[in-house]
Amino acid sequence: MVTKCLGLLIGDEVDWPDTLEALLHRLGNRIEYRGKSYDINVRRLRIRPFSLTAPSRYDLVIDRLAYWHFAPREWLKKAALVNRTYLLNNPFTFQSMEKHSAYCAMIRLGLHIPETWLIPQKVNPDTEKFRRTAALYHEHFNLPGIAEQVGYPVFLKPFDGGGWRGVTRVTDLRKLHEAYNNSGQSLMHLQKGLADYDIFCRSLAIGPQVISLHFQPEKPHHARYKVDHNFLTPEIGREVTTITKLINAFFCWDFNSCETIHKDGIAWPIDFANACPDVAVTSLHYYYPWAIKALLAWSLFCLVSERPVQIAMQPQKYFDIADSERSYDEKLAAYEKLADGHFQREQFEEFRQTSLAGLDDAMLDLVQAPEFDTILHNTVEATFPRHEHGMFFAHYRGLLSLWAQGQQPQPEAVEEEPEAAPEAPA
Repeated sequence: MVTKCLGLLIGDEVDWPDTLEALLHRLGNRIEYRGKSYDINVRRLRIRPFSLTAPSRYDLVIDRLAYWHFAPREWLKKAALVNRTYLLNNPFTFQSMEKHSAYCAMIRLGLHIPETWLIPQKVNPDTEKFRRTAALYHEHFNLPGIAEQVGYPVFLKPFDGGGWRGVTRVTDLRKLHEAYNNSGQSLMHLQKGLADYDIFCRSLAIGPQVISLHFQPEKPHHARYKVDHNFLTPEIGREVTTITKLINAFFCWDFNSCETIHKDGIAWPIDFANACPDVAVTSLHYYYPWAIKALLAWSLFCLVSERPVQIAMQPQKYFDIADSERSYDEKLAAYEKLADGHFQREQFEEFRQTSLAGLDDAMLDLVQAPEFDTILHNTVEATFPRHEHGMFFAHYRGLLSLWAQGQQPQPEAVEEEPEAAPEAPA
């Protein structure tokens, strides 16, 4: 028996940690893989001072905190480098490859990125050294002229992004000045807005697993993901899946989301560097069980296969494809092959079908259990005003019951024997 410890680095989230722990308990904490038995423990990390040479009890950590909380982020780096702990996600590349670098890399690989400019900060650091440098080398620039060249509408958003922070849709000169004046010391992107688009898609990827969802950003938080299974054509659906896997494999990200806008038959990736992608039941609702199953399945595979932590990028093999004479579709096919190899797709799918054969039934059983109602009640109470608790519990319970109904085995149609024709009289 080999013991493995799965760590959860979380903030104020109450839904997915409870659900993941309950799902593993229902599945059974013992996993059989290639002739060995693994006992899986789950522990929630606490934040405290640490020695750089201290051992780590964790073999894998699901990180939902370090994108903004610096103390645990530095512990994760130590754990990966010193203790070889596997991390979901990679704090090295998420720290250095913010949205700006991600745009640049995907432009280099030939994806359709809307025209984007980097704009210097409105408010400069108040230091003599900066003032002297600015006087010598900073050029005055025509922000309205850039916006006119790109074409309204445009979006102003921080170059490093994060949770729709500071994003403003700008449609005219007045709003442009207002948004830029409010940006403070943030470096900003000015990006072409794709008006009158056909579909806004948000894809969640965990390892080689990708689900693409019909996203409606103009809706309230609880209604942004539309229950819609066939909103993309098979061809566009595969393109989006490949783009999402490519981005994650390129940056060594296991757990990320990718937003694409679809207009005139073209998929435009607009946001795809999300260190803490949305897995909340209050937003994913119907699709929440998929996310929890995918997160647990990939984590368990990484644990029992002893997948080595991915720290450094290897971009050249992707650039070789980008620089070739292949067509866009041929490049995507080559990128997908690299991404599937990076994520050990074949080995994972074998593990999912054999060692985790009971995962789907365990999830279905959990969603219909009183234990899950308690998780849902706790989440609703932590998220919505008191007078809305009953309404939202019924809303989410209804959507998840709909999901559960769709997972039930459908009875096979029985073809009835035709009635015998009456005998002719003698």
